[in-house]
Order: sequence, then C-alpha cells, then structure tokens
Amino acid sequence: MNYKNANHILPDRLVQEIQQYVQGEYIYIPIRDKIISVAPTEYEQELIKRNQHIFTKSLEGVSNRELADRYHLSDSSIRRIIIEQRKGYEAMNNKIRQIINVWGIEEMEVKQIYDSAWQIGEAFVLKTYKDVNMLQRNIKILTILEDMEIPVGGIVLTKDKKTYAKDNEYYYILTNKLSSSNITDIHKNTAIASEMGRVLARLHKAFKECESQDEYWDNSLLKEMNGWIKDVFVKNNWKYIEESEFGILTDRLVKLYDKLPVQLIHRDVHLGNFLFNNGKFSGYIDFDLSQRNIRIFDLCYFMLGLLSEEEVLDISEEQWFDILKHFFEGYEQECKLLIEEKQAVPYVMESIELLFVAWFMEQNDIKFAEDAMKLYQFVERNVERILNIVGCK
Repeated sequence: MNYKNANHILPDRLVQEIQQYVQGEYIYIPIRDKIISVAPTEYEQELIKRNQHIFTKSLEGVSNRELADRYHLSDSSIRRIIIEQRKGYEAMNNKIRQIINVWGIEEMEVKQIYDSAWQIGEAFVLKTYKDVNMLQRNIKILTILEDMEIPVGGIVLTKDKKTYAKDNEYYYILTNKLSSSNITDIHKNTAIASEMGRVLARLHKAFKECESQDEYWDNSLLKEMNGWIKDVFVKNNWKYIEESEFGILTDRLVKLYDKLPVQLIHRDVHLGNFLFNNGKFSGYIDFDLSQRNIRIFDLCYFMLGLLSEEEVLDISEEQWFDILKHFFEGYEQECKLLIEEKQAVPYVMESIELLFVAWFMEQNDIKFAEDAMKLYQFVERNVERILNIVGCK
C-alpha cells in the first residue's frame, strides 16, 4: 500500500482538522461501506467563511505574512487558501473578459482587485452588481459629483453610449481608475488623519448639493436599533448583550437623535474607498451604500473600521485615540459639528457595532460577531474618554 501526501489530496481545512490529532505520521483511512451525505458542520462553515475573508483581504492588498499572523496560519496555508478561492472565481473572470468587449477594451489585462471589482489594464475598474437599484444609485451619485468637479472615478460609456452593461446575471459599470497607494501608517502620520477628516467633510458638503438634485434612500440608525437589530437579539435570546444594557443604549440615543443632522452620507467610509496617493488625497469611490442618515454615522464608522483592522494596521489603543482627535479636528476645520453630535459619538459607535453583531449572527459568522462585540465593549469602557477627545466636555 502506497502512502499519499494529505496536502495533495485533502482540502486545507480538513488537513488542519486532522493535524489537531496527529502530525507527521502515517494513518490508515478505512473504506466506507456506504456514502452518507452530511451537511457542513458549524466548524466547516466557519472555515469556509474564514477562507472567503482571507481571499478578500488578499485582494485588498494585505500580504500573506500579515494574513498568516492575523489568522494564526502558516504562509503555505494562506497560499493554498488563496489559490483555492481564486479557482472559484475563474468562471467569473472569463465572463468579465467577454463583457469588456462592450467597451471595446477586450485586449486589456483583467485582474481581480475585490470580490466584485476587476482592474482592466492600468486605466479602468469594472464593477459587478446583482442589485440594479444599487447600480443606479452609484451611477447617479458618480455623475452628479463628477459634474461638480469632485474627484471620483468617472463612468466610461459603452460603445453604444450607455452607462452600464448587463447579461443574464449581472450588471456592470466601468469607471476610470484613480491613482492610489495603500495607507498603512495613519497612526504614525497625524497629517493623514486630519486630512481624512477634511476630505470627509468636503464630501458631506458636496452631498448636500446632491440631495437637492434627486431623491435618495432614507435610513435611520435608531429605527434599525429598535427594529431588525433588536429582533435578531431577541431571536437569539439576547446572546452577547443583556436586554437592559441594550435598552440603556437606545434610551441614550433617543435623547439626542432628533437633534442630529440628517443628510446623504457615504455609509462605507474607509481607506479603501477614500484614496490617497503618496500621502495626498486622490479621490472617492464606491457609493453603493450611500443613503440619507445621520452624518455622524460616517465619522464613527471610519474610526471603528481602524479598530477592526487593528492587527493589520498595527494600531495601539493610544494611537487610535490620537487618530480620533486629529480626525475630528480635521473634519471641524471644514464643517462644524453640533454639540449633540459630539455627545452622540460613543453611542452611535456602539450602535454600529451592535448592528454588525446582529448582521454576523444572521450570517452564522460567529467569529466576526464576537469581534464586533469586542469593539462594542471597547467603546463602552472608554465612553468618557471619547467624549473628552471629540470636544463635548
């Protein structure tokens, strides 16, 4: 009987499971009398989701070494996961190569850069959609902002002068690619934190003008907290948070909410969507989630995103508080915040994290639900310090 290398015939996740019991030895796998179909276990589902997250982070530019440290895996395991995930996207890559003929650029190189975006040559980015409303929202905002001479990746028309293309499954838009380079040292460069505050404020000013030109989706963080988010916690028997603690948070939010300015916001503010090139701001992208909501949402969301990327960005708690200070100061250089907005900052932050906890619970993504809960607890421990830093005390 010949032995076979498990790495060559078994999925990476199964090899890792076996390695918990035996390593570096021969084992005999008996023949099964009958094949039984078994649903994926919760552990297997977690591995599937983990591998998807690893692939997405790889596309965003996170190195294999950083991914290995973050997920406590070897470099070789990270490489195998990325190769396996890339195979799953190969059919979509072929579809992209066909659809770009609509723009007459079929000879250009196609490179996946996000799970729903491909770089075409060096000059363009193609994005895919299944939701036509999300597609049209992005087109509408990009068009208005470009007319206002706001730096965005402008839409490239098809050969038939249309703003998008479609096939039986997807919608596609092609935009000009903005120059950018990864920002990984925001904690060491307070000038970038301040500039990030200023460019967000400038976008909010531009959004105010956008609102006068069209209707946009209205949303309310408070309604979400008292609606589907609360329903998810009830359904899960208040896992992660006590009902009384949830009630205290919503009561605090209620007292301030009616005084918080509501306008069109980006809703997905992070350093992947607000681009910098060699330390200088180069443009805004991705308005898929844009909506009318409290404007402080964007500021809180950005700062929480830095916490969620703490391991990759190597940001300490003290550095995070320093970024918070300069980011809010930069924003207020362009656009003053109301005292009620500053008072609401920690409670909006907590609500956003509970939104993510509920979302990941619904997706059965336990690890990320627990990670979001840790961020909620961090904010809760530091409410007074956050209030002091943003200048409301």
